Amino acid sequence: MKYLENRKYVIQGIFLLVGILYAFRLFYIQVIDSSYKQAAETNAIKTVIQYPFRGLIYDRNGKLLVQNTPVYDLMVIPKEAKNVDTLRLCHLVNLPLEDVRMRLKKARAFSYVQPSVFYQKLSTQEFAQIQDNLIDFPGFYINARTARGYPHNSLSHALGYIAEISPRQLEDSTYKGYRPGDYIGKSGIEQEYEQYLMGRRGVKYKMVNVRGIEKGSFKDGAYDTLSVAGQNLTSTIDLDLQEYGEFLMNGAKGSVVAIEPATGEILAYVSAPFYDPNLFTGKDYGKNYMMLLTDPNKTMFNRPIMASNNPPGSIFKLAQALVALQDGIITPQTGYPCNQSLVKCAHGHPAPSNLALAIKYSCNPYFYQLFRAEINQGKSPNTFKDTALGLEHWREQILSFGFGKDLGVDLPNEKKGIIASQAMYDRVYGQNRWKFSTIYSLSIGQGELGVTPLQMANFMAIMANRGHYIAPHLIKSIGNNGRPLPQYQEEHHTTIDKKHFEPVIQGMADVVASGTGRNANLEKLGIVVCGKTGTAENPQGKDHAVFVAFAPRDNPKIAIAVYVENAGFGAQSAAPIAGLMIEKYLTDSVSRKPLEKWVLSRKYLEIE
Repeated sequence: MKYLENRKYVIQGIFLLVGILYAFRLFYIQVIDSSYKQAAETNAIKTVIQYPFRGLIYDRNGKLLVQNTPVYDLMVIPKEAKNVDTLRLCHLVNLPLEDVRMRLKKARAFSYVQPSVFYQKLSTQEFAQIQDNLIDFPGFYINARTARGYPHNSLSHALGYIAEISPRQLEDSTYKGYRPGDYIGKSGIEQEYEQYLMGRRGVKYKMVNVRGIEKGSFKDGAYDTLSVAGQNLTSTIDLDLQEYGEFLMNGAKGSVVAIEPATGEILAYVSAPFYDPNLFTGKDYGKNYMMLLTDPNKTMFNRPIMASNNPPGSIFKLAQALVALQDGIITPQTGYPCNQSLVKCAHGHPAPSNLALAIKYSCNPYFYQLFRAEINQGKSPNTFKDTALGLEHWREQILSFGFGKDLGVDLPNEKKGIIASQAMYDRVYGQNRWKFSTIYSLSIGQGELGVTPLQMANFMAIMANRGHYIAPHLIKSIGNNGRPLPQYQEEHHTTIDKKHFEPVIQGMADVVASGTGRNANLEKLGIVVCGKTGTAENPQGKDHAVFVAFAPRDNPKIAIAVYVENAGFGAQSAAPIAGLMIEKYLTDSVSRKPLEKWVLSRKYLEIE
């Protein structure tokens, strides 16, 4: 027992001795030896993020659409921000006291030791004023980066915008590597091509003293990494054509989409009303965003890819004709009487003796009878079953035109539209409880149909190519010597044989030469335009005007769809706009100034 007792005292003595040694060492370091104090003052390391230059965006001819402009962020490291004179800071950054306190609280919540953004997007003047006073605010420093600028103020819906990454996105593993205060594409091309545009962040380690004064690089920059700029993008857009389309649509609501048929490249992308993309670049971003979001004209609504619930109207008769030709229901010489006891016909005309005349006259009874023959082919003795079988066969071919599905355009939030199906009618009426008389409105592009303006333009690219399309896209190349993404080089073929397109195209040429599309006629310039007018019914008000076309007839260079809301007949508004756009693109000029003046007058909106 005595041995154990002695052992206890030995252990206690050892612990006491170690404690004395530690206490002496601490006294020496803190009181006698000043070298550690000097090291702490001179060797503090500050991490400075180097934000990369975001990739630029050009039009197809090398004109700059999106550029970078310098901005400055005021950063804070809460651990170092001791005894902050908040009242003086309020005056310096021109913010109310509660706002300053909230920002400091938010920074502490993010990290006590890591830097976070205190105040974003300082102007050059604000930066200069704050920089001179930073010495009195330890823990605060300026971080330079770039913001977006738009020299031409066009193409807002397609380009999109960038904004600070949200807390929800930061929690998503998809956005791993982003930090609070980082900017990210929120819509349009900026969002779709984020991974190419963003570049790679760099970092610098700097030595600073307790007052925040820099003393040089840490270990001569041995651990620094350079930022890598994002890749530039060349878009398919022709800026001159885009600006002209916006000029023609200013004051109207609707869409204009123009495509180069051979490549699927989008030449113009107009969603009206449009806005100046520079509204999203300054400190008033939040206020401007809410102003546009709550605009009763739905300015933020991306009409070319999101307006999917409106029926196509008479332009859909072209697809009906192609399906009927493919199935042998009609030939180019097939005629039907203009029997208005079946369905009303808006145009007074003789009975169409062939398909081209039916397209030229846009004869509703003709396409009623054509569609009935297509749907009820006698595949089942049961009328209801026969209609269901016919509809599903018809639908399969209509889907091959890109209707009823997303085309895969390089923009987020593309809508599919609606193409009637057996399942849809079974849900509404019950199985074997509906027949042709229930669905006949499909024959003239009404009823349970909805297409986007982009799908309409793509339909014209199919007509121009005589049976195939390449998915419409807005980016021609990624990087200075790059190419578009692989999916934008692949041909998609319809179920229609190439030989069936010519009789339908002849009807389209007649529409423009001497029919309802005369306002798009460019024969005096030696250009044959093939087109079709349409009127999309609108239960909420005046009908919408539609015109689709491609030109020239041989070796087409442009396919276009114009959709003008509440403008009535397509001949009065949509056709003139399309004709002027085609002329502008193919000749680089506009000769029909009286027609342009008519379009700009907006008098077509007053016609009942």
